[in-house]
Amino acid sequence: VQLQASGGGLVQSGGSLRLSCAASGFTFRLYPMTWLRQAPGKEVEWVSTITEAGTTAYADSVKGRFTISRDNAKDTLYLQMNALKPEDTAVYYCSGGSARGQGTQVTVSS
Repeated sequence: VQLQASGGGLVQSGGSLRLSCAASGFTFRLYPMTWLRQAPGKEVEWVSTITEAGTTAYADSVKGRFTISRDNAKDTLYLQMNALKPEDTAVYYCSGGSARGQGTQVTVSS
Protein backbone atom coordinates (compact mmCIF):
# COMPACT_ATOMS: atom_id res chain seq x y z
CA VAL A 1 0.00 0.00 0.00
CA GLN A 2 1.33 3.41 -0.96
CA LEU A 3 -0.20 6.81 -0.36
CA GLN A 4 1.55 9.95 -1.56
CA ALA A 5 0.16 13.35 -0.64
CA SER A 6 1.05 16.45 -2.62
CA GLY A 7 -0.12 20.00 -3.22
CA GLY A 8 0.95 21.66 -0.02
CA GLY A 9 2.74 24.98 0.14
CA LEU A 10 2.82 28.47 1.59
CA VAL A 11 -0.32 30.55 1.25
CA GLN A 12 -1.64 33.74 2.80
CA SER A 13 -4.55 33.72 5.19
CA GLY A 14 -7.78 33.53 3.20
CA GLY A 15 -6.15 31.68 0.36
CA SER A 16 -6.78 28.24 -1.10
CA LEU A 17 -4.89 25.04 -1.75
CA ARG A 18 -5.87 21.69 -3.23
CA LEU A 19 -4.19 18.62 -1.84
CA SER A 20 -4.02 15.34 -3.72
CA CYS A 21 -3.23 11.84 -2.54
CA ALA A 22 -2.25 9.19 -5.07
CA ALA A 23 -3.01 5.67 -3.89
CA SER A 24 -1.64 2.35 -5.07
CA GLY A 25 -1.34 -1.22 -3.88
CA PHE A 26 -4.95 -1.72 -2.86
CA THR A 27 -8.43 -1.49 -4.36
CA PHE A 28 -8.93 2.22 -3.71
CA ARG A 29 -12.63 2.37 -4.54
CA LEU A 30 -13.49 -0.17 -1.81
CA TYR A 31 -12.03 1.83 1.10
CA PRO A 32 -13.03 4.90 3.03
CA MET A 33 -10.31 7.53 2.85
CA THR A 34 -9.29 10.11 5.41
CA TRP A 35 -7.28 13.28 5.70
CA LEU A 36 -5.37 13.89 8.93
CA ARG A 37 -3.11 16.73 9.98
CA GLN A 38 -0.48 17.39 12.61
CA ALA A 39 0.53 20.86 13.66
CA PRO A 40 3.91 21.50 15.29
CA GLY A 41 3.91 20.28 18.87
CA LYS A 42 0.38 18.91 18.65
CA GLU A 43 -1.20 15.52 18.25
CA VAL A 44 -2.55 14.17 14.99
CA GLU A 45 -5.99 15.60 14.24
CA TRP A 46 -8.73 14.08 12.10
CA VAL A 47 -9.79 16.45 9.32
CA SER A 48 -12.20 14.65 7.01
CA THR A 49 -13.35 11.26 5.74
CA ILE A 50 -15.09 10.12 2.58
CA THR A 51 -16.66 6.68 2.41
CA GLU A 52 -16.65 4.25 -0.49
CA ALA A 53 -20.12 5.54 -1.35
CA GLY A 54 -19.03 9.17 -1.27
CA THR A 55 -20.51 10.17 2.07
CA THR A 56 -18.38 12.86 3.70
CA ALA A 57 -17.66 14.04 7.23
CA TYR A 58 -15.64 16.98 8.51
CA ALA A 59 -14.09 18.21 11.72
CA ASP A 60 -15.91 21.25 13.05
CA SER A 61 -12.74 23.30 12.62
CA VAL A 62 -12.82 22.89 8.82
CA LYS A 63 -16.52 22.44 8.07
CA GLY A 64 -17.69 24.85 5.40
CA ARG A 65 -14.15 25.62 4.26
CA PHE A 66 -12.70 22.25 3.20
CA THR A 67 -14.14 19.77 0.70
CA ILE A 68 -13.01 16.16 0.42
CA SER A 69 -13.52 14.23 -2.80
CA ARG A 70 -12.25 11.18 -4.59
CA ASP A 71 -11.72 10.01 -8.15
CA ASN A 72 -11.90 6.24 -8.12
CA ALA A 73 -10.90 6.04 -11.80
CA LYS A 74 -7.61 7.73 -10.89
CA ASP A 75 -7.17 6.18 -7.41
CA THR A 76 -6.80 9.69 -6.08
CA LEU A 77 -8.13 11.49 -3.02
CA TYR A 78 -8.45 15.28 -2.86
CA LEU A 79 -8.87 17.99 -0.25
CA GLN A 80 -9.91 21.42 -1.46
CA MET A 81 -9.05 23.94 1.24
CA ASN A 82 -10.55 27.43 1.05
CA ALA A 83 -10.50 30.40 3.43
CA LEU A 84 -7.34 29.07 5.00
CA LYS A 85 -6.34 30.29 8.45
CA PRO A 86 -2.96 30.31 10.21
CA GLU A 87 -4.27 27.59 12.54
CA ASP A 88 -4.60 25.30 9.50
CA THR A 89 -0.80 25.18 9.32
CA ALA A 90 0.21 21.53 9.63
CA VAL A 91 1.54 18.51 7.83
CA TYR A 92 -1.42 16.90 6.06
CA TYR A 93 -1.59 13.14 5.61
CA CYS A 94 -3.95 10.88 3.72
CA SER A 95 -4.95 7.58 5.24
CA GLY A 96 -6.74 4.48 3.98
CA GLY A 97 -6.25 0.86 3.12
CA SER A 98 -4.62 0.35 6.54
CA ALA A 99 -1.86 2.82 5.73
CA ARG A 100 -0.92 6.43 6.19
CA GLY A 101 1.18 8.10 3.57
CA GLN A 102 3.90 10.69 3.74
CA GLY A 103 2.50 14.10 4.41
CA THR A 104 2.57 17.42 2.65
CA GLN A 105 3.30 20.66 4.49
CA VAL A 106 0.70 23.42 4.49
CA THR A 107 1.75 26.78 5.89
CA VAL A 108 -0.71 29.65 6.18
CA SER A 109 0.76 33.06 6.90
CA SER A 110 -1.22 35.78 8.64
